[in-house]
Order: sequence, then C-alpha cells, then structure tokens
Amino acid sequence: MLERRILLCFAALVALDAGFCRTSFAQSQTPAGKSRTTHRHSPSRSPAPTPRTASPVNGRAGTILGPSVPQTEEISVSGAGRHADGTTNTTPGGGLMPVQTAPRSQSGVTRDWIAKQAPSGNISSMIANLPGVVYANQSPLATAGDHITMRGMNESQIGYLFEGAPLADPINYEPYTSMLVDTENLGSVTVSQGAPDLNAPLFNAVGGQISATELNPSHHAGGYLNLLGGTHSAQKEFLRLDTGEIGNTGIRGFASFSYLSNNNWRGPGGLTRYHVDSKFVKEWGQGNSITAIFGFNRQEQTSWREPTAAQWKEYGTSFNYTPNYYPGNSTYYKLNFGNLNSLDVIAPMHFTLAHNLTLNVTPYFVHQNGPSVGGENIPASGGYYGTYQYGNLGQPYAYTNSSGKQMLTTASVDPWNQKTGAVNTSVDWTAGKNTLSFGYWYSYTTHEELSTFSVVDPSGKAANSYGRYPIVVNGVGILSGYNLNFMQQVNALYLADSLRLLNDKLVVSAGFRAAMVYRQGTNDVPGSDPYKKTGNYFEPLPQFAVSYQITPQDQVYMNGTTSFRAPESVEAYSQIFDPNSSHAVEQPGSLKSEYTIAEELGYRHTDKLFNFQMSLFNINLTNHQVTSSGYIPNTNMLISEPINVGGMTSRGVQGELGLKPWHHFSPYISAQYLHSTMDNNIPASGINAAGQSVIDYLPTAGKNSVGAPHFTFSAALAYDDNKAFFGNFSLRYIGSQYSTFMNDQRMPGYVVSDITLGYRFPHVRYLKGPKIQLNLVNVGNNLYRSAPGSFAATAQTRKGIYGSTISGGSPVYLVGGNFAALVSLSTGF
Repeated sequence: MLERRILLCFAALVALDAGFCRTSFAQSQTPAGKSRTTHRHSPSRSPAPTPRTASPVNGRAGTILGPSVPQTEEISVSGAGRHADGTTNTTPGGGLMPVQTAPRSQSGVTRDWIAKQAPSGNISSMIANLPGVVYANQSPLATAGDHITMRGMNESQIGYLFEGAPLADPINYEPYTSMLVDTENLGSVTVSQGAPDLNAPLFNAVGGQISATELNPSHHAGGYLNLLGGTHSAQKEFLRLDTGEIGNTGIRGFASFSYLSNNNWRGPGGLTRYHVDSKFVKEWGQGNSITAIFGFNRQEQTSWREPTAAQWKEYGTSFNYTPNYYPGNSTYYKLNFGNLNSLDVIAPMHFTLAHNLTLNVTPYFVHQNGPSVGGENIPASGGYYGTYQYGNLGQPYAYTNSSGKQMLTTASVDPWNQKTGAVNTSVDWTAGKNTLSFGYWYSYTTHEELSTFSVVDPSGKAANSYGRYPIVVNGVGILSGYNLNFMQQVNALYLADSLRLLNDKLVVSAGFRAAMVYRQGTNDVPGSDPYKKTGNYFEPLPQFAVSYQITPQDQVYMNGTTSFRAPESVEAYSQIFDPNSSHAVEQPGSLKSEYTIAEELGYRHTDKLFNFQMSLFNINLTNHQVTSSGYIPNTNMLISEPINVGGMTSRGVQGELGLKPWHHFSPYISAQYLHSTMDNNIPASGINAAGQSVIDYLPTAGKNSVGAPHFTFSAALAYDDNKAFFGNFSLRYIGSQYSTFMNDQRMPGYVVSDITLGYRFPHVRYLKGPKIQLNLVNVGNNLYRSAPGSFAATAQTRKGIYGSTISGGSPVYLVGGNFAALVSLSTGF
C-alpha cells in the first residue's frame, strides 16, 4: 500500500513537471509576432465540479483534472427542452446514458429519464439503474432515506455535490437528497463510481462522487405546474414561475414551491414536506456568469421500525410502531419521528480574466436542523444524568412497570443544529497544450446537539410540545444523554496539470491535493470522559489519468487515484449516556481516517446508434469504517456507529449499453460484478475461561465484505414517439448481501420493476405541453428487505482466535417499499 502511494505521488509530480516544462519551452521557442495555438475554455452557465468534456467527434478526450465544466446535458426550463417537462428524447437508453469522456468510470441521467420517474423521488432514486449503484428504499414513493452503496461503500463514503457545493451533512455525511431539490427542477445527475474530482470540495468520497445540477432558468416568462395523487394517500402540488429575461439586465430566474404528503405504506404515520427552490442567473461577455441558488425544506417523517431476520420472519411487514398509546408504550408512532429542515444558498461565479485565464468562485451556506424524536421509558427516580444519580424528578404521569419500579414514558428529543459556511475557488490557465489549475477550499462548520426528555401525558402527547419543556434535574441541569458542541474547519489546496498530445488524441493529467481537517468536540454531560476531544487530519492525495482517443468513436483510459474520509459522526468523538444506565452506553469510535488507492482501466464507444462503456477496477482501502446504525439501549433512538474493520479490497468489472431511439424505442442495460473482501481479523468483546471480559479476534480475513452484493443488473426500455405517447419499463436485480463480518447471516437478493405510461395532449391555449403520467412502482408488489440497516460481528456465538466466547448479534434490516400507483397531471404555461 505504501509503495503504491509513493509511486502514485511520484507519477503525478513527474507528469506535472514534464508537462509544464514542455509548455514553457514551446512558448520560449515561439518567434516574435507569431501567434500561438491556445484552447479557450468557456465556463458553463450552470457549473458543477465535474471533469471537462470534449466531443468525441473532434477526437479530444476529457480529463479528470481540468476545469469544472459539466459532463452531462444542460437543459434550461423551456428553451432547450422539446417538451414542457424538459425532455428531448435524444439521450441513449431513454436518458440513462449520456455521452461521457472523462478518463474514469462515469455514468449519468438526464431529463429524458428524470421527468418520467415518480415526481416524489429524489436524486438517489433517479440513479438506481446505473452500473454499480445499489439503491435501497423504504418507501415506494422514494421519500425516505438515501441508502446507496457503490463498490462495497455506502452513501457516507460517497461525495454528493449539488451545483458544485457539498450539501450533505459534513460530519456524518448523510446526503439528505430529498431536502435538496424537487425532481421537477432537477436537470441532470452524474455518477463517478470510483473517484472524486480532484477539485471537488469533499473529504469523504472514498467510494466515488454524485453530482447533480438544477435546471437553468428559461429565457421566457412562464411556468410549470404538476399535480400528483396516488396510493398511500400520496399527493404533491408543484408550481414553478419563470421571470424570463428581466428587462435589459441579462438576469433571468425562477422560483418554485411544492407540498408533498403521504401515509406510511406500513404502520401508522406518514410524511409532510414543504419545499422551495429558486435559481437566478446573470451572464455577460464570454464565459462570465453569476448564479444565485436558494433552497428551503421543512419536512416531518414518521420513523420506520427495522426488523431483525427473526422479526422479519415472524412479523413481516407488520413489525411497526403502534397506532395507540398506553402508559409505558414507547413504540407509539407519535413519539417516533424525524424532522429534516434546511436552508441552502449557493452562488457559483465564473469569470474570464483573459483569453486563456479563468476564475471560478463558489461560496455557499448550509443550515440543517432537527429534531429527531424517539420514545423511551426512564426511571422516575434513581436514574442517571451522565454518571450523576438523580433523585425524584417530580414529574407527573408516572406508572409502575412489571418490576414494580416507577417509570416515566418520555419523548427523547434530539434537536441537532448545524451551520456551514464555505468557499471553493480555482484558477485555470491554458498555455499551449497545457492547462494548469490551482484551487483552494475553505469550510467552517458548527454543530450543536442537546438531547432532552419530555414527559408524555395519558393521551400520548409530550407535555406541551416536543422539547420545549424538558425535564430538569434540580441543581444540575436539563436531563440529557449528550450535550454536544462540535466545530470543524477544513482547508484544502490542489494543483493539477493536463497535457494534450498527438493532435489532442492523447491526454495526460496529473494533480496533487492536500486536505487538512480539524475537529473539536465537547460533551457537557456530568461525568463525560473525555469532556473534550480533538482530531487533526492531513492527507496527501495524488491523482493520475491517461486517455487516448483511438478513433472519433472509441476511447480507452486508465487512472490511479487516492481519496480519504475523516471519521464519521459526532459519536466518534463523544460518549453517549442514558438515564437507565450508570455509565456511558456508547463510547467514542475509531478516530482514524479511511484512505483509498484505486486503479481503473476502461473503454468507451459512442456512435449514432449506441453508447457502450466497460471498466475494470481495483480498490484498496485502509481503516475501513463500516457505518452501522444502532439503537441506544432501551430506546428507539438510532445513532450512527462507525466500526473500524481494518483493510478492504474490492475488485470487479462494470459495464453499460444504451441505444439511441430506434423506431421510438431506447433500450438500456447495465451490470456489475464485485468481489469485495476484508483484509484483517476484527476485534470483538469476549468472555474468557475465567469469566473475564476480554478483547479477542474473529477470523474475518478473506471473508466477503458486508453490504456488497457480488452481482447487480439493471435493464430498461423506453418508448417515446415525440408526439403523444411515452413510457418506460425498468428492472433491477440486487444480489444477496452479508450483514455479519463472519458471513453467517445474509439478506437474500431481490428484483424490483417499475413502469411509466404517459400521454401528451395537444397544445391548449395558454398551456404548453399538458400531459398525464402514470407511475407504477414495484409492479410485482415484492415484499423484501432492501438493505442491512446495521451489522454484527457474528450471528452465532462462537470461539474467538484466542479461545474466548464471543456472543452472536442480530443485525436489523431496511424493508423495501411495496406497490404504489401515482398519477400526475402537468403542463407548462
């Protein structure tokens, strides 16, 4: 591993030095008065930090390290789209396979696919059919969760970018894509399955990168209306208004509002969501633009209970929170829900300083806050606030449990509050055959999280309102399991160079990035040890890529990349306490950062009939932090539990094929074979022959990685006559996945299929492109477990390597959504 890391650094530095020296020499040899050949690059109007593109027609291949220009189609609200919903019916595979040229595994979706999916979906659900993407839902409407894995790594190990800004939680890395954008405003999504952009403002993307862009505002005043209704009492109202060109200012924009609600398909409760999107653009000169993007989200979702294998076998889809309350019933559904609230502001700016010099600046601000709420029964007296034992809390509505102890049913409230301010800048200089890029990213995050308890009255309602009147321990403070104050500061520098040779057919790119992350966390609960914990992370991250355009239609590439991820979640730095325990129920996790070295070898073909691409990949990961969610003992509160399992090796092959419309049909297939294994034996708590608790090891080296199916497959068939009728069919197969490190329990594979049927009406006065669309989700009503929700060392009690007895555990699982039928009516105006 160390040797490969050194060689990669050396290769990057040599390429940088050789390429730039060659350019400097060429410039010095140019006679006075003679013009030099330069390549001007105009920044995109709707930027995202994806690699530079180049048309295969002119023989130029893209680069992994160049200026930030989007890789997929850019569609404005009405100008470029043939239909009111932005579809053009030109992308191969029905919108699942736009042209890619970057020298790495990369796929995408465009409006041709997005507009025909259920309008209740999110960014993650839109890319479920792409190669190597394992998407697991809990709701057929795709409103709950973003559980994704790629090449054996989950969403917390994948970098999410929206319009060039990382809007995922910067500490636990959850993307929360349902908060980011309405799918009616989503322009395109690009998935890099193995490596992030060198200039991307990310420090967790060891498993790849997902970049999404919003539609560009129309040049003409108007709007778009979409109304949805369907099973599970689903309804959505969406309205977008476009300003068009505002006078002679060159400014145009849009603002939209939506309301979405539905009932849970299993168990009581449901979701309500209010969302606002806005985007304004000012363009002038050649390649100059300023964009202002605003997003607001407020939603509440009843939580889902996650069954173990035994509970799934016994109860199936009936394992849910209960609809009725009685004293002591902490599983009452109104005590178990989560709020996701966010405010996002992004302002990408692009300036052409000279004919060969550009400046890109993207400041952004993100505010996310809860609360999350879970039911819990706590002692009315004699419980614990940290390590301090309290007396009688003096609260009403106490009941006596089966052990004769006085207890209180409470709503355990976690009102997390997080703010991030940041700016990402880069300068790109083109000189002859070289493009030199330099960039700097700074980010500052604060995070506050004070858990509280509110007493529940006999009707099942928390006293007054959740969290407003928490229980107070006299003379000590608010009763809490954790009182966290967290700060994070990120500095990252990068330098990259791209050299074009052989009439621009050969492109050699190399770069180096230095990322520095500082974290500091405190826990103000009595007895917390340590009270304060810090983490400093510095990682050198070289990248190297070569691509060659064999013919205007055929490209081969290879790359070597590195990336890292700082430890996930504030729980990695702080203890977690509970009133039912005299000591911490959760200890700080591993504070080592993950580091990957990856290589890819790939081939692409693009012509007038079809697109095809295939790649081989190899990934070595050290300090692999497997993310597991676990319940705080005696509660319904889930927390993130990072588990360091040592090294992991993932090797495999992926491919996809998409045909351009032929007699109005566009088929698409994708597949991946993955062989992912653990490199080390993992530590586990055991009991030795003397009855003492000891740390032993389980023989997990060589075992299959958890949550990493060997085989995944997707097929889709789209039909669109460009006039009236359209539709598509898609099918996904996900192979079985292990949920224990000893591979003694696994979740079976499953198949899910969806159908879309639609009809466009003739134009009506004042209406542009009215249509009706029917989305049938999970048409076979397959009831299945969609992904492991937690992991265990072993499901069976067994002997460790040193002879101690290690008890088995019971992983929990996400349950996939059942059948749903959704009808939507939409029109432009």
